[in-house]
Amino acid sequence: MGFIDKVLGNWNEKEVRRIEKIVAKIEALDSAMQALSDADLKAKTDEFKSRLAQGETLDDILPEAFAVAREAAVRTIGLKPFHVQLIGGVVLHEGNISEMKTGEGKTLVATLPVYLNALAGKGVHVVTVNDYLAKRDAEWMGQIYTFLGLTVGCVIHEVEGEDRRNAYLADITYGTNNEFGFDYLRDNMVIYKEAQVQRPLYYAIVDEVDSILIDEARTPLIISGKGEDSSDLYEKADRFVKTLTRGERIEDGDPRFGGTVTTTGDFVVEEKEKQVSLTEDGVSKAEKYFGIENF
Repeated sequence: MGFIDKVLGNWNEKEVRRIEKIVAKIEALDSAMQALSDADLKAKTDEFKSRLAQGETLDDILPEAFAVAREAAVRTIGLKPFHVQLIGGVVLHEGNISEMKTGEGKTLVATLPVYLNALAGKGVHVVTVNDYLAKRDAEWMGQIYTFLGLTVGCVIHEVEGEDRRNAYLADITYGTNNEFGFDYLRDNMVIYKEAQVQRPLYYAIVDEVDSILIDEARTPLIISGKGEDSSDLYEKADRFVKTLTRGERIEDGDPRFGGTVTTTGDFVVEEKEKQVSLTEDGVSKAEKYFGIENF
């Protein structure tokens, strides 16, 4: 194994080296971004959207977009993503898990891929573990996005109706896994499409991924409600049964050899089989009583 490691190298180290090259491009743009005015920095968002519409990919504009978001963070909340945070941002953009220690600024790291993917105009979700964090991050990190001309929404328990739908229509939507999950279930239960609050899912960043996708995933999201009330039907059936008269089956000879069988009353009781069956008169009464054509 030692020889193979020497020849092929550690996969993780290779990935870091690959990402380091991307990060170097981001850091090389730092001086140019600092030289831009606020208006010019904000204008970069429309420029990126135009370039995407013309055929460039998110990966093509990643270095510039990350550099723009990095400078916007300095001007709005006074924080600047450093080298390791830039690496984490690239990892998240590529759909992988970035493990960072407490205090290394995970919340700030997420702003980089969130801004980049929001440029596609399809909506980005940032999933947190509770309402407090969702609201805090939407207000705190939201300053970066609004400065750059993007909209920010927050889906927490007290946000309802049209406000909730508008939050999902924002470029970036913060919320908890439970709120997102239950809204997804409710949207699949509505009768009319207009009643749905979510739009098609595109890109999401999950904070505390081990907690949300492993620990909390053990508890299924279930929507329960009151079933259709059928008590009136039971009462109606009870009243109908009390109007029936018991009859009997009369056999004139063996039916297998040409004998006939007639019944009287509305129902007969088969003692051996422990069954009760309606006669033709009983069926006619039932159809009339319940208003049905074919019993």
